[in-house]
Amino acid sequence: MNGNGPSRLVDPLEDPLPGVGTYEDFNTIDWVREKSKDRDRHREITNKSRQSTVALLHSISDAFSGWLLMLLVGLMSGALAGGIDISAHWMTDVKGGLCLRGFWFNHEHCCWLSNETTFQERDRCPQWQSWAELITGKSEGPFAYIMNYLMYIFWALMFSFLAVILVRAFAPYACGSGIPEIKTILSGFIIRGYLGKWTLIIKTITLVLAVSSGLSLGKEGPLVHVACCCANILCHLFTKYRKNEAKRREVLSAAAAVGVSVAFGAPIGGVLFSLEEVSYYFPLKTLWRSFFAALVAAFTLRSINPFGNSRLVLFYVEFHTPWHLVELAPFILLGIFGGLWGALFIKANIAWCRLRKTTCLGHYPVIEVLVVAALTALLAYPNSYTRMSGSELISELFNDCSLLDSSQLCGYKQPANTSDTGVDNSLADRPAGPGLYTALWQLALALVFKMMITVITFGMKVPSGLFIPSMAVGAIAGRLLGVGMEQLAYYNHDSVIFKGWCSQGADCITPGLYAMVGAAACLGGVTRMTVSLVVIMFELTGGLEYIVPLMAATMTSKWVADAFGREGIYEAHIRLNGYPFLEPKEEFEHSSLAVDVMRPRRMDPALAVLTQEGMTVGEVESLVESTHFSGFPVVVSSESQRLVGFVLRRDLLISIDNARKRQDGIVSASQVVFTEHTPLLPPDAPPPLRLRCIMDLSPFTVTDHTPMDITVDIFRKLGLRQCLVTHNGRLLGIITKKDILKHMAQMANRDPDSILFN
Repeated sequence: MNGNGPSRLVDPLEDPLPGVGTYEDFNTIDWVREKSKDRDRHREITNKSRQSTVALLHSISDAFSGWLLMLLVGLMSGALAGGIDISAHWMTDVKGGLCLRGFWFNHEHCCWLSNETTFQERDRCPQWQSWAELITGKSEGPFAYIMNYLMYIFWALMFSFLAVILVRAFAPYACGSGIPEIKTILSGFIIRGYLGKWTLIIKTITLVLAVSSGLSLGKEGPLVHVACCCANILCHLFTKYRKNEAKRREVLSAAAAVGVSVAFGAPIGGVLFSLEEVSYYFPLKTLWRSFFAALVAAFTLRSINPFGNSRLVLFYVEFHTPWHLVELAPFILLGIFGGLWGALFIKANIAWCRLRKTTCLGHYPVIEVLVVAALTALLAYPNSYTRMSGSELISELFNDCSLLDSSQLCGYKQPANTSDTGVDNSLADRPAGPGLYTALWQLALALVFKMMITVITFGMKVPSGLFIPSMAVGAIAGRLLGVGMEQLAYYNHDSVIFKGWCSQGADCITPGLYAMVGAAACLGGVTRMTVSLVVIMFELTGGLEYIVPLMAATMTSKWVADAFGREGIYEAHIRLNGYPFLEPKEEFEHSSLAVDVMRPRRMDPALAVLTQEGMTVGEVESLVESTHFSGFPVVVSSESQRLVGFVLRRDLLISIDNARKRQDGIVSASQVVFTEHTPLLPPDAPPPLRLRCIMDLSPFTVTDHTPMDITVDIFRKLGLRQCLVTHNGRLLGIITKKDILKHMAQMANRDPDSILFN
């Protein structure tokens, strides 16, 4: 143990250096290391808790901190979502006019407070004035129409301009839906600032602006991003989550559930969404915590009551008739439509986004947003179904017609045999009147418009969700089919199909139910969600007895869409951006071996390694500077190449830098030692630098003949960054996550250089 005296100072084992064990931006975390770090911390707290009361209290507070954090995330996200809902509702109405009683009232509240409102004309009241009335004093006529049209376009451009300018100036990460990036972050990737406070502030403000501008986008996806930002910021209050990347990802998984819970008022659907769609690692503990956080968030939102109807759900429906087995055929047809539209949408949207990335279109995001907003407003205003906001449209389409409904969709002819007060067959199927035919034409045009405009809107530099536009497309198609079925049943109630369950004067077909099934089918086709989607749909509408139609349509839509390509819209965007995401659903079907994928390849220079002793500080520094690798294997000697461990580049640089500053005698000629005992050194040699403590002594290794499908499984299930390849204990090469993704891209005839990060 010669030379142990001086090297005692140089062993940073006693107090870990600040920065060691942390990660650089755009790198993948080491799940295994993070988990073992947390286990050690937990073990230490448990052991101490047996020794004193203070330590016991510390142990209890540590166990409770996770639940407290969930409570805070739920409260904060619920409050923000309530604020976003109320502001978006008000600003959407501002495009049409102002309330004279107080400009802060939206259209609905303004007319609620009025005594002159009639049931037939709920939207008309003297207190609410359109822009034409305010400016010219006239409410009817061509001039008033043109005035309102121009004001609508002006506000749409104003809101979208503010949204895109704020995103560009303060938080470039606040654009888009955020779900593809959150999926990538949850799989262990680090994107600094993506979940920061600036992103949260700007995303919240610009989301309201973007939704109010009338662009074809929803606020549901971005609310998941907002909830994850809240969670990430609140994590900094607790050391346990601040210092451990894996623990923080458990909290973010729960936050994704909170996002859906507040977006739709669907707490259980949110938990299932997080489990099925976004989470990479979802232990049972996270399931319970997600459930609790989603509950708190839903409760907070319910207390704020943003929809003013004291209900949590977005589209409450009350259908009076049960569905019949024969109707499964049209429901499955809607599923097929949803699957085809989903597959088509993904292909078209990815092609458009690729065009944006590779051409000059991407250099002018502000102009792009303004042009799309102007086009949307110009085409949307003349048609009342495209003029209203996405959620209002869906609400209208889900609605079941009652006798007193003034909506155009309820423009049926009254059968001759009903008396004026005839409530006995009030809900019977009725023949379509001229009002309904007009509405169907407008809906058909709205369907074409929504399908086309959503393709170019999703992915622009403003916050944009996809749930509401997809549901709107499906709901329109469903309502059209539903009305068609209803008329078919009315005129052919004696035919084989309808005989026995649909007699004359009965209410057999509910068009609103078809709209609901169509909405689920289209959203399923685009995102490939199944279980969570059905639960979200029935929580969203309160339609519990319609689970089977929803399941049939959702499953059909997934099968049809999968026939055209296995990935949903989020996976497609992850691939487009080149993030290192190993898709858990994708099978590896090729028969390659580890030796085919590892680096160095046959013609490459040899692998850069460190030896456990014999290298000086200067040599190590020059090796690190001359390469760009994230870490280096440590071997016994350059001749034997027997593997000892693995050292991360960042830890190595921080430790050497720290030793030069803080410790006497460390110079470029000092030996770097990774062994347990310091080797014998000449008496005049400078003291050695011992770095065994930063070395991973149990790096994951596979042999050169390990099949790649097993290696890919190991990477997926353990969340590895890299894996070393050995032959009879001798080091041959290294496989990183990026190598695997490049290999998979090559096998699928895609460009391997599209994978940008490791």
